[in-house]
Amino acid sequence: MEELVGRIAAAVGIEWTVAERAVGIILDFLATEGPPDKVGNLLPRLPGAAEAIEVARAGANGEMSGGMGGIMGVGSRLMSAGLDMGEIRGVTHELITYVREKAGHEDLDDIVGAIPGLSQFI
Repeated sequence: MEELVGRIAAAVGIEWTVAERAVGIILDFLATEGPPDKVGNLLPRLPGAAEAIEVARAGANGEMSGGMGGIMGVGSRLMSAGLDMGEIRGVTHELITYVREKAGHEDLDDIVGAIPGLSQFI
């Protein structure tokens, strides 16, 4: 995940720790909201993804989601991590581009298509 975090930090202009947190939050969201079979195929092809998700879940206590799930909940978590809407779009774009480069697009496209509202951010 270091390559991805560094890429996001540079492209979006955010601190490394914020980028690292954002990656974990987004991957956690995909793992929670996406179709389990597709997520199960995708995540093992991304070294460090499982660890990033664990870190995001462990740190979720301090994040505000207002009890919301779905796209609104992940947006709230990302804002609580210190990102504004433009940065969230930048992080999401870089993460999705990276996943497509490293793991292909088929499972990712199926995951994105299965999560209501996600495609508008990609």
